[in-house]
Amino acid sequence: MKQALLEALDGLDLRIAPESADTLCAFGEAMLKQNEVMNLTAITDPDQTARLHLADSLTILKCADLQGKRLIDVGCGAGFPGVPLAIACPQAQVTLLDSLGKRMKWLEQILPQLGIRAECVTARAEEAAATCRESFDYATSRAVARLNILLELTAPYVKVGGAVLAMKGSAAAQELSECAGAIRKLGLSLEAVHHFPIDGADHAVIVLRKVAPTPKQYPRRFSKIKQAPL
Repeated sequence: MKQALLEALDGLDLRIAPESADTLCAFGEAMLKQNEVMNLTAITDPDQTARLHLADSLTILKCADLQGKRLIDVGCGAGFPGVPLAIACPQAQVTLLDSLGKRMKWLEQILPQLGIRAECVTARAEEAAATCRESFDYATSRAVARLNILLELTAPYVKVGGAVLAMKGSAAAQELSECAGAIRKLGLSLEAVHHFPIDGADHAVIVLRKVAPTPKQYPRRFSKIKQAPL
């Protein structure tokens, strides 16, 4: 796993501390072990875990400086991208948010064992926003929902001047074309789309800068968001 990780990071022109690489692999191995008794990932090959989970998560570091910043990973699942970011950039204050209690309980147990600092919050994204609205520098998310839905779940967390960092695959351009209205209504502005080749596929990080406060009526109830995306 470590060799595959270092090769993937080299291909992305990313450098991390040697001890961070060791901790990343320790987390990846712990996830694969836990996956034997809990549904955490469909990826069970160690090399693919290194490329498609660990290295992919760290592409965020090519798009934003997380040093001393607050970042929330909305719908973190098994911990991606938030946990690898917390490992590679320990100066960042990372919050992991997901509604599935079993996954979050596992993260709460394994992270201290590996010396990884991150806050774990078990809650629905549209509900937790009320308690920490516009208090993060960055909100990120991977494989949670289409962009026109995802932005309403993430933008309310970000302070003006911060950014939403949405991780997407080959459909990034198509999803962006669907959400011009959402971007405007939520106080965002498209800044950049960064593309990264990983394991033969195009991965993208869409950077949307927060230029105005998100109106208080957002986020709506998830049923409403899904039924009538902005």
